[in-house]
Amino acid sequence: MFKKFYLLVILLFIWTESSMSENAHDYSFVSINEEDKINLSDFKGKTVVVVNTASLCGFTYQYKGLQALYEKYMDRGLVVIGVPSNDFGNQESGDNDQIKEFCESTFNISFPLTEKYIVKGSEAHPFFQWTKKELGSVSGVPRWNFHKIIIDKNGNAIAGYTALTKPDSKKFMKKIEDILSL
Repeated sequence: MFKKFYLLVILLFIWTESSMSENAHDYSFVSINEEDKINLSDFKGKTVVVVNTASLCGFTYQYKGLQALYEKYMDRGLVVIGVPSNDFGNQESGDNDQIKEFCESTFNISFPLTEKYIVKGSEAHPFFQWTKKELGSVSGVPRWNFHKIIIDKNGNAIAGYTALTKPDSKKFMKKIEDILSL
């Protein structure tokens, strides 16, 4: 009798732990306006691309591709979230107002932007610490600016792509289309 009870308690614990596992919907960012929150839980049922950005990077042109991706698929449930970061080569040294002005005036960015965050190391925003656990240190941790992380409709981390993968590349677009069609 004691063994059955003990087994039941263990199974209940395992079930509780698995049903309470983290996903992207557990995280939020502060908007670049420094007032509003960007709760990833608000995007349940949508596919989200979270990308760390920088205004003075050789890959900054990818803002154009990210905006085009957002416009092309937003009606199908795609959200792009830009996370400015100064972690790589001091390429995002401006304050939030300067970053917002640059993104809007240079690339007409209309997708959500967060305030500037740390995206790597022990001080990284908790979302990026979570993606490291979920996707590993190669796909889940930005190694440079414009690292793209795809989150599915249920808040699961699906894939990470380095800056070398452009937002309009066939490989990236196919992955987005596959996830949107699920």
